Amino acid sequence: MQRGGDRARGRGNRGASPSRGASAGDSGYRARGPPPRGGAGPGGGRGRGGGFVPREQGGIFAEGQPAVIDARLANSAEDKLILSFKSLSLRQDAMPPRPDYGIKGKPIKLRTNFFPIRVPKGPLHEYDVNIAPQIASNRRLIAAKLLPQPLTITISYFEEDDEIKVEQTRKEYTLTIKYIQPIETDSLQQYLVGHAQYRNYDILPVISALNLVLSVHPNRNQPGGGVVVGRNRYFFPSASTPFSLGGGLEAWRGFYSSVRPSFRQLMVNVNVCATAFYSEGNLAEAMITFEQVSFGARMSVFVQRVRVKTDHLGHQKTVKRLAKVNAKQHKFEAQELGGVVTVEEYFRRKYKISLRYPNLPLVDVGGGNKAVYLPPEVCTILPGQPFRGKLFDEQTGEMIKVSAKPPNVNANAITDGGLRELGFMRGINSSPVLDVFGVSIGNEMAVVPARILAPPRIRYGKGEQSVDDRASWNLRNVVFAECAKLGPWTVLVIKDGNRYEEFSDAQDPELRNVIEGFASMCRTCGISVIPTPPLIAVAELPRKDPQDPIRTQAINTIRNALMATKQKPAFLLVILSSGDKHIYSGVKLLCDVYLDVPNICVQSGRIRKDRGQLQYYANVALKVNMKLGGVNHNVDEASMSRLRQPPTMLVGMDVTHPGPSTVKGTPSIAAVVASVDLRFSQYPASMRIQESKKEMITDLKDMMEERLLAYRAKNRDLPQRILVYRDGVSEGQFSIVVNDEIPKIRAAFRKFDTVQSAYRPKLTVVICGKRHHTRFYPTEAVNADHNGNPKPGTIVDRGVTAIYEFDFFLQAHGGLQGTTRPTHYYVVCNEIDMNADDLHSLTNTISYTFARATKAVSLAAPAYYADLACERGRCYLHKLLMGFSENTTTSGSTAEEDVFTEAEKLWNGGVKGKLKESMFYL
Repeated sequence: MQRGGDRARGRGNRGASPSRGASAGDSGYRARGPPPRGGAGPGGGRGRGGGFVPREQGGIFAEGQPAVIDARLANSAEDKLILSFKSLSLRQDAMPPRPDYGIKGKPIKLRTNFFPIRVPKGPLHEYDVNIAPQIASNRRLIAAKLLPQPLTITISYFEEDDEIKVEQTRKEYTLTIKYIQPIETDSLQQYLVGHAQYRNYDILPVISALNLVLSVHPNRNQPGGGVVVGRNRYFFPSASTPFSLGGGLEAWRGFYSSVRPSFRQLMVNVNVCATAFYSEGNLAEAMITFEQVSFGARMSVFVQRVRVKTDHLGHQKTVKRLAKVNAKQHKFEAQELGGVVTVEEYFRRKYKISLRYPNLPLVDVGGGNKAVYLPPEVCTILPGQPFRGKLFDEQTGEMIKVSAKPPNVNANAITDGGLRELGFMRGINSSPVLDVFGVSIGNEMAVVPARILAPPRIRYGKGEQSVDDRASWNLRNVVFAECAKLGPWTVLVIKDGNRYEEFSDAQDPELRNVIEGFASMCRTCGISVIPTPPLIAVAELPRKDPQDPIRTQAINTIRNALMATKQKPAFLLVILSSGDKHIYSGVKLLCDVYLDVPNICVQSGRIRKDRGQLQYYANVALKVNMKLGGVNHNVDEASMSRLRQPPTMLVGMDVTHPGPSTVKGTPSIAAVVASVDLRFSQYPASMRIQESKKEMITDLKDMMEERLLAYRAKNRDLPQRILVYRDGVSEGQFSIVVNDEIPKIRAAFRKFDTVQSAYRPKLTVVICGKRHHTRFYPTEAVNADHNGNPKPGTIVDRGVTAIYEFDFFLQAHGGLQGTTRPTHYYVVCNEIDMNADDLHSLTNTISYTFARATKAVSLAAPAYYADLACERGRCYLHKLLMGFSENTTTSGSTAEEDVFTEAEKLWNGGVKGKLKESMFYL
């Protein structure tokens, strides 16, 4: 029985692969819930693809072509660079330099999606552009040559919404272009070769200037130009046929590009990407289709800020909001029609248009404070508009289908279509802008050295399990390393209208068989299960009601069913009717925060299915054992010995933020987990809500104190070393971790000072990043998996890594589909004084200790646990994250304070009681 990775849940606005354990392409989306329904209804696709995506054959990219490691990396120059770092004098807040390069493992060569860029010797010139009357903050202009000064340009502009472009509607803007500074490139070259005195040189001005130059061609207004979405991502209708996601949306594939420094060479990183766009078509039909995609879908989210063209007049408008009235209800004065009329009457009498959807809410396309209402069916969605809301589970499933391409397919797309569309291809497809600036880009991927690390040995209570070439193993005939006790437990059966998969009632013979089968599997795995059968409760939920979109009444029914049981259970198994996220979140809030009951949710359609049933039981038993304090498996002593002497505490930290379509002001959620045992298996969590979208952890001092107290309670002593894996911090915020979070961690240490001595454990902090676009492609089949991805354990610390700092890319896991994404690890504090091989091997080993899977996962286990704890916290704020609030308005500081107060009520002090010091979040 093999554990197939892990169930992943939504991440708000965090980009991530579909699961930590198995990559699904470069989509940045993660799947959860039932299988996607797919397909495009009205307004859903205009004949685009949808539903079925032919699977493309994986393989080795550029197989048979010479793969020569870049000359800049072929000699001992990097080793000499490391020696030069020994003489560096560092500020207290400086990040540690690279101590050495790793040498352990099987050496291999990889291609990577980086291309060399040649920059001009002469300076670039930076200008500030002031626009009056002011419409936004000042803009930046980069010029290849000096411009005359002073320089003022006047532009006449007509708003797209102006119905008639006459003199009265003309707006005049004055652009004042002021010289700021030359941007010389000589210092950049010194930085790239690693001269010690240039370590603190700020490369951002020249990097951002070059990114601006590279963006001109793909962002041009002429035919062939793309649509820019976010930073450095460009989408082209010509790149591939848009693919229907259903609900009036479609997926576009595009390309990302960004200039990156590397040793002795400036590079441009190019990758494939995908995002959701509105499908061109009738707005009313698209609104209806969107609402039908998933229960709780709101038309108001779909229409906000979408650009439309009116069918009756041909004007282009921007939808500001969804009105609260429809065409039958809204009346206004129409003098040409003799008085007050409804919108439905107005269009029938004036334009001879009989509305097909008069009961649909109107859309407001007015400007400023003036409302102008139109029936959505007389509006056509204009093409080329990205959708900025949150996708539903069904749409996310479709997005993964289109994004999960094998590595050779993605690499070919980059070197062919990507370089051409971005204007990087040499020859007739080259961007003339690059020629003007003296910039040129190589068209061959860089080749870098890499290594494959050996996996650790996996140990259970009886014997070892061998790890296969996909970094996985099975549960056949195993007993957990430390087995928990399952006391009096309860099974809650939820009935929610899914009569094909639900159990009929508490007396259903098949339900009894499932309970006995599951209990038997728990015993087989070593869990001590009391012989008394569990109590069975049934909650028959009220039917779904659009007036109760987050199903509050259903959760009340579940609460009542639980409160009616005779005793508080030691454990609760909840058998869900379906993957309804409202019910799941409500159950977690109820059990974790209010009832203090360990619980696991399963779906009736999965646990009762004969095929794979034993495997499903075993997968659930994994979670039961951990939640009740057991240990599922360990790795061999030698692999973790570096952490045991002296005693070390592993810590994971993460923050998750509210995404699109949430109530404005919804708090972010922070989590800190830490090991409490010398096996590094149990990681209880501290969780907090904090200021919305604040990445740094506000209450980190108190949270670290809680984790140290828990460690001491378990071990009667404090750890001498602390190794932190911090997830979810972008590169631009590394210094904030150093200056904000590390001082808070050290402040927590002082809490444990005594009269005899100060408590100052050695601290190492490693930032883990998944939100990057670096990909690697094996050059030989022997070093690749079945799909053409790198093998598990592949590590890269040369060629495309930092010049001065200590970082590396590690792909510990085996990919299931698509192109695998390695994790970028970046050391910002290294008091433990770990060298490269030690940290590389340890991080790879820790990836095998994740308790909920029988495979290596793509992120160091402590950081992964922190991620899961944050996800559990999202269940507690589900109402706000779904866009619903008690407050009638969600704009302005006062309203945001009200939202935070509402969040505190929902949070209700968080997890308390016995659950607090368990892994309740698994």
